[in-house]
Amino acid sequence: MQPDLLDRAQTAHALQQFRRRSPLVHCMTNDVVQTFTANVLLALGASPAMVIEPEEAQQFSAIADALLINVGTLTRERADAMRAAIDSARAADTPWTLDPVAVGALTFRTQFCQQLLTLQPAAIRGNASEILALAGMSAGGRGVDTTDTASTALPAAQTLARQTGAIVAVTGEVDYITDGERTLMVTGGDALMTRVVGTGCALSAVVAASCALEGNRLVNVATACAFMARAGSLAVTKSTGPGSFVAEFLDALYALNGEGLQ
Repeated sequence: MQPDLLDRAQTAHALQQFRRRSPLVHCMTNDVVQTFTANVLLALGASPAMVIEPEEAQQFSAIADALLINVGTLTRERADAMRAAIDSARAADTPWTLDPVAVGALTFRTQFCQQLLTLQPAAIRGNASEILALAGMSAGGRGVDTTDTASTALPAAQTLARQTGAIVAVTGEVDYITDGERTLMVTGGDALMTRVVGTGCALSAVVAASCALEGNRLVNVATACAFMARAGSLAVTKSTGPGSFVAEFLDALYALNGEGLQ
């Protein structure tokens, strides 16, 4: 079945709902991207929190609106904290999102993420190589970077969605978001986004926040991808390189509105 383009009216409505709800997002993310991730969420109108100590993580995930698990700088202690947070989130019916950074390239995180798939993530967001590896299929990849295309990984994403019940977003030059039956496609962004640390990880945090919204979760996750892609398209027209792009990107997210999403 061919992917559908995301409806622009739905995207504008989701942005209004996102800012009205201002989700509190518990981000258990990697050390490299914490500040950028927090700034992206703040620019869009969400409220970020980075709580990683096991006892506090378990306590906080029960009161947050959404939980992000990003394994970019995974340690055994952090894995324990993540498991505790997920268990608490599930008990509180809080949706949680998995970002399987560099899965397939390294054994410990690959085994850990495979275990987490049994704990009912609301969404999974990764690049093509990560989604292929997480689905148990042959994948390329070089560290955290993908050597596969998003379209190549779409069948793996659809299989993974059916197996886990999660909304799976495989992102790249085009983003594909699927529940295993229906697939939405988001275009936009710019290659310069790959020259800035943390755009993918920050997207996962926005995906996590979108899972706290009312309505169709497939559409909500796709709109999270659309927010970031549109901001990237706008920012690149005003920037001269990676440094200025970051500032323009955050400003574009902050200024994003229904008209801009058209």
